[in-house]
Amino acid sequence: MQRRKVYAPGAAALLVALLAGCTGDPGSDDGGDGKSGDTAGATAAAEPGRYRTLPEACGTVDRSALDAMLPGIADVEDPGQREKAYEGAATVTYDTDRRVGCRWKVGSADATHHLLVDFERVVSYDGAVSDDARAQEVYRTKLREAGVPEPSDAESESEEPEPEGSEGSEKSQGPETSKEKGSEGSEPNPGKSSGAAAKPQGGKAAKAGAAGRGDGAGSADDGDATGSADPTEGADGGAGATPAGLEPRSLDDLGDEAFLDDVLTTAASAGRHRTVTVVFRTSNVVVTVEYDEQPARRTEVPDSKEMQDNARELAENLVDEFDG
Repeated sequence: MQRRKVYAPGAAALLVALLAGCTGDPGSDDGGDGKSGDTAGATAAAEPGRYRTLPEACGTVDRSALDAMLPGIADVEDPGQREKAYEGAATVTYDTDRRVGCRWKVGSADATHHLLVDFERVVSYDGAVSDDARAQEVYRTKLREAGVPEPSDAESESEEPEPEGSEGSEKSQGPETSKEKGSEGSEPNPGKSSGAAAKPQGGKAAKAGAAGRGDGAGSADDGDATGSADPTEGADGGAGATPAGLEPRSLDDLGDEAFLDDVLTTAASAGRHRTVTVVFRTSNVVVTVEYDEQPARRTEVPDSKEMQDNARELAENLVDEFDG
């Protein structure tokens, strides 16, 4: 009996030591548990856009706006034709939840006017890219195609002369810098252009607009290649120049981001023809307003300020369609 009492404490001590050794192993697994938690947090999907549907395009422009932008529409004699002119014509689309549009065309003794509104709801199919981010890419593409400089580009251009001047102090650096400046003026990238240089490139917007209208106004735009490329030069003597402060530009008071383009086409085979385009983005929807006027007399020039004011006012009303 005494021997059993001597060996019993030794066995108990050995058991305690074994248990203490086992308790240290789980601590090494804690790092693995933390990594799995980090992986789960990194797979969060991007947020969807604010808008899931689009408005009925032909119903977004009220009669008072059509009366102001389409002179002569109220004077159409036949009641049925007048009502049809107010209703507009829906553009062809294959998915009204993704894109809708409407166009109007009214001719009078003084001029022919076209109006187009287009709504595009952008959806990103990349789980890591939000609908809003994808819509911003679509908007920036339209901005570059119109030849309107992005706000960031305009700021960087104003800061460029200082570093260029410092580089010009080196040998042969001055001539290279001047060549680079000259090449920038002829580069196809319209985002690098200044407000004044964007005018010739704005013809891209006019051609794109004519393709969207498809109502016969393309003949005037087709003549853009043979007409005066720059409305501020040529036989016009500057009469067709866009007034100061009304040049193509970004707008900071319309939707999330917006820009305005103003293009005057002077073709040898047609009269002077001005197209004002306002594009804005609100969340994941990009909206385009295109307003066009071609006077009946070839010597007349459409009023830039009046057309821009009308187009901007309509765009502001369309923003309310989404905010309301």
